[in-house]
Amino acid sequence: MSEPSIDGAVRPNLLVACVGTATEVGKTWVGAQVVESLRHRSIDVAARKPAESFAGHGHDPLDSTVLAHASGEPIDHVTPPHRRYGVALAPPMAAKQLGLPPPLLGALLSELTWPRGCRVGWLETVGGVRSPVAADADSLALCAAVAPDVVVLVGDASLGAIGAARSAIDSIALGAPALVDRTVVLLNRFGPADADHRENQRWLAAHLSQPVLTDVAALVEHLAVPLRRTGGSSDLDGESAREDGR
Repeated sequence: MSEPSIDGAVRPNLLVACVGTATEVGKTWVGAQVVESLRHRSIDVAARKPAESFAGHGHDPLDSTVLAHASGEPIDHVTPPHRRYGVALAPPMAAKQLGLPPPLLGALLSELTWPRGCRVGWLETVGGVRSPVAADADSLALCAAVAPDVVVLVGDASLGAIGAARSAIDSIALGAPALVDRTVVLLNRFGPADADHRENQRWLAAHLSQPVLTDVAALVEHLAVPLRRTGGSSDLDGESAREDGR
């Protein structure tokens, strides 16, 4: 069962915050894949995105819609309706352009709730590590405020991956040093046949103290380690055995 936090609110057994090296690196796709994989293993998981902004006339599904579909939750549980801003700018900027009061960090935190019995909570931020999520906070500040057990830093695997990942790690070290050792890097869109992708992964793995992963399956196994420590091992162990043919 989920444990209450200090203020009495429910906290998942394992709280995972997902940040990006930039926008459009595939945070939502990664989140949906992780959530679906955990549900496939009979792990109770919930997804949250405290605020989102988007092109008002776009045709792609909202991030909250994708995460809700993956987690099996109502979209309004993932992102409150009043925190969806139909302008393709950071949420506080989008709110201002729409003539709405920009969100504040305290309000986003007060609206962030998790269901009882939630073993894994997946919290998706906006844009990159330093992208504004509120008028008084960026994605890193949101992460620091919730003190996640794991931070997943999603970046692209192609040209520029090294600089983007290192800069993001530097930002975390500067703004939330307690989260540095909880961070894992995921190179999204990694192509094993792409020599540049392979070299980027090798370089980062050799020079970062954080794990550098290249696929969702490896990320799920990485999350299984702290989840087992909370007493939620049976489903994950059973699934691993089936996948390994044991």
